[in-house]
Amino acid sequence: MNNTSIAQLHQLSLSYGKAPPVLREIDWSLNRGQVVGLLGRNGAGKSSLIEALLGLRAPSSGCATLYGLPAQRPDDAVRARIGYVPQQSALFEDLGVQQLLDYFCSFYPRWNKAKVESLLARWEIPKQQRVGSLSGGQQQRLSIIRALGHEPELLVLDEPVASLDPLARRDFLRELVGQVVEHGTTVLFSTHILTDLERVAAEVVFLSEGRLSMQAPLDELMEQTRRVDASLASQAEALGFAALGKASLGLRRGDWTRAPAAFQAQSQCVSLEDLFEALA
Repeated sequence: MNNTSIAQLHQLSLSYGKAPPVLREIDWSLNRGQVVGLLGRNGAGKSSLIEALLGLRAPSSGCATLYGLPAQRPDDAVRARIGYVPQQSALFEDLGVQQLLDYFCSFYPRWNKAKVESLLARWEIPKQQRVGSLSGGQQQRLSIIRALGHEPELLVLDEPVASLDPLARRDFLRELVGQVVEHGTTVLFSTHILTDLERVAAEVVFLSEGRLSMQAPLDELMEQTRRVDASLASQAEALGFAALGKASLGLRRGDWTRAPAAFQAQSQCVSLEDLFEALA
């Protein structure tokens, strides 16, 4: 593992029983300080990739490492550096909120009680209420608080805001940005809500049919990509613009600052939704 890489996948494939592979020979690394958005359609393998990366799912072939150790055999020091919010909140529903947080606090020497108390108050989660009696949105917020409580170096979020209303999502994203700015946290963030991803992600990774189809800085990818009409395809190719994703969508990527003004005028800017349609 190089000095900047926190996690790596090497030729990793994953299948469930006799079904076709969910992940196919993936080579990928997550570098320190990155905020990466993981994008893909339903069934593309996003949750499987996250689970394999964290050692929660054994690969069929290849391997995953976390901080230089096999992901399936992390030591206590590695576990203490990671925060994880799964797609479905995995909380002990018979415990009270405070009991639950006290339980997790016992595992983490760096548990920030003041921060946890502040988030409980801000997100209106009653400390004495039983976890199982909380609403779905409250349980999701509590799962996020649990993951942030020990101020992890690596924060992995699998659809963390799916059950939150727009105001709660905005508040969570504000907290997430603060965590990154204040602590330099590395974040892997999977979501279907593209507008949320645009607010926080510096890099995007597209997963399509179990393979990585693209990884790039989000701003750079959007600046370098335009949609061109089919009649301009040959001209775009002659100018060195490469087709991006599904050819039928007419997306071309290259250095648009060097393109003739007349050609630029006939192209269209793209959105993250356009990129998702082409690459996921």
